[in-house]
Formats: sequence, C-alpha cells, structure tokens
Amino acid sequence: MGHFNKKMIKKTKIEEVEMPFLDHLEELRWRIIKSLIAVVIFAIISFIFSDYILDFLLLTTKNLEHHIELQVLKVQTVFIIKLELALIAGIIFSLPVIFYQIWAFIAPGLLESERKYVVPVITFATISFIIGASFAFFVIIPFALDFFLSLVPENVKNNIALDFYFGFVARIVLVFGIVFELPVVSLLLTKLGLLTPQILRKYRRYAIVIIFVLGAILTPPDPTTQLFLAIPLLVLYEITIWISYFFAKKPEKE
Repeated sequence: MGHFNKKMIKKTKIEEVEMPFLDHLEELRWRIIKSLIAVVIFAIISFIFSDYILDFLLLTTKNLEHHIELQVLKVQTVFIIKLELALIAGIIFSLPVIFYQIWAFIAPGLLESERKYVVPVITFATISFIIGASFAFFVIIPFALDFFLSLVPENVKNNIALDFYFGFVARIVLVFGIVFELPVVSLLLTKLGLLTPQILRKYRRYAIVIIFVLGAILTPPDPTTQLFLAIPLLVLYEITIWISYFFAKKPEKE
C-alpha cells in the first residue's frame, strides 16, 4: 500500500511538472494559429489590391539615372508575383497582431509593472520594421540599382525579368525591416533579464565582425550594398546598448 501511494505521489508530481509545459505548448499553438489567421486575412485583402502594390514597387525604376526595361518571360510570372506580394504584404500588415501574440505569450512571466509596456513595445516594433523597410526601399534599392546598371556596357540594354527584379526588392526590404527590429529584441531580452548593457559592451568588437559578415550574406554581392546594411546595423547596435541600459533592472538600494 505504501509502495502504491509512493507511485501515486510520484505520478502526481510528474503531472504537476508536465502539465504547465503542455499548457505552454497549447497556448503557443493557439498564438501561432491566430497569427496565421491574421496573415491569411491580410494576404487575401492584399491580393485584391495587388495591382496597386505592384505599381508602388515599380516606383523605384522611374527616377534612376540609368534606364531599365522590365519584361515578363513566363506566362504565369505576374500571377506568381501577385501571390508572393500578397503573402509578404499580409505578413507586414499583420505585424501588430503577430507582435501582440508574442507579447501575450511571454507576458505571464513578467511582473505586473512590466506588462504595461505592451502597447509601446508593439508600436515600437511595428515602427522599427516600417523604418527599416522604408529606408531600404527609398534609399538602398535606388542606389543599388543605379550601381548595378552603371556596370552594363553602353551597347547592352538593361532588360531585366520582372520576377528577378521583384525578388531583389523583396529580399532587401525584408532584410532591412528585420534587422531594424534589433532595438526591440534588446528591450525584450533586457526586461526578461537575459541581456544587460555590460554584455553588449563586452562583445561589441565581436558584434562588429558579425555585422559585416551578415552584411555580406544578406545583401547582393557588392561591397557598397553591404556597407549600407552594416552602417545602420552598427548604429542600431549602439542604440540597443542605450535601450538595454535604460530598461535594465536597477539594483535595489539597501
């Protein structure tokens, strides 16, 4: 009987340990599902207005120093591009929902005083992505296009496939939008106690090397575009140090 009671107590303890973890997994699953639903809804809406979005993306080709002609080489090219545009736009427009779901998932582990940052964090994260994407679209892409087109000999026409152009623009915009989230990540990790300004200062020299390596990996293979990505990243890294310092938990006075 005693042995049976010990087994029951042991089983109860195991369930007490496992159930919270399973509950977290279930909550994470529903957070992901809600985020995906938001992406699908906004993607459908974006597909309806995909012609306007595509026209907007072609604005960068109108004020270039070097003339460029975009062409369609496959029958299904435009339809595929519209689908990809709808998906990317759906993700971008769903960012407030996605950020809220992330925050709602980690909020139970925060103090009541820390949960009041939900609106500023979501707003900060969304604005940071928009700033990064806008910087890429209005500054980096025109400069990169002019740089690449200037390398073409005079007797060669600048005819570029529409899907190649779209892939080029989409990759740079998404990369810059994501890397501009670095201050937001710093804020969250600092509030969770996983990051301190001392750690960021200590590994600054290593971060500089990693930043230039990322610039080489994430951008087209030319040093100019890599430098245009590395410089904002270096500035963002310094900003993350100040953000971490501002939001770091101060030692309690005796």
